[in-house]
Amino acid sequence: MTVRPIRVFGDPILRAPSAPIGEIDDGIRSLVRDLLDTVELPGRAGVAAPQIGVGLRAFSYNIDGDIGYVLNPVLVAVEGEAELVGEGCLSVPGLWHEALRHPHARVEGIDLDGNPVVLEGDGLLAQALQHETDHLDGMLYLSRLPAETRRTAMREIRESDWF
Repeated sequence: MTVRPIRVFGDPILRAPSAPIGEIDDGIRSLVRDLLDTVELPGRAGVAAPQIGVGLRAFSYNIDGDIGYVLNPVLVAVEGEAELVGEGCLSVPGLWHEALRHPHARVEGIDLDGNPVVLEGDGLLAQALQHETDHLDGMLYLSRLPAETRRTAMREIRESDWF
């Protein structure tokens, strides 16, 4: 079991778009194992590869005990009016703010055998799909906060003991 350390706000890999995965080799299989081991810890709904220092398009999820992964995920659809929902991020520890998210989302990608994967859902799953694909596009949830809330969050980050 390899639980990888989480990169935090300020690490440049969190702001860089992730590269698509080409050949699925032992390195990619190892990455998936690490993503799954890392997301299994309590309180974790998802972990994107950049959060463990790998700039590739992959993430794992853990929603209500349903644990899995997807390679080369693309957010292909969101439905419903975006609304403010409570959200945090392992890469911004200790902060919890209301971020704009759609109530339904659909992600398409592949598995380790190259087979198509479709993840679709409402509520926490929809939020996680949007959050993790944002990570792969080099965006943190802080960008989804209303302006005043974002200013507050940035002040909290500057005052945190981990920054």
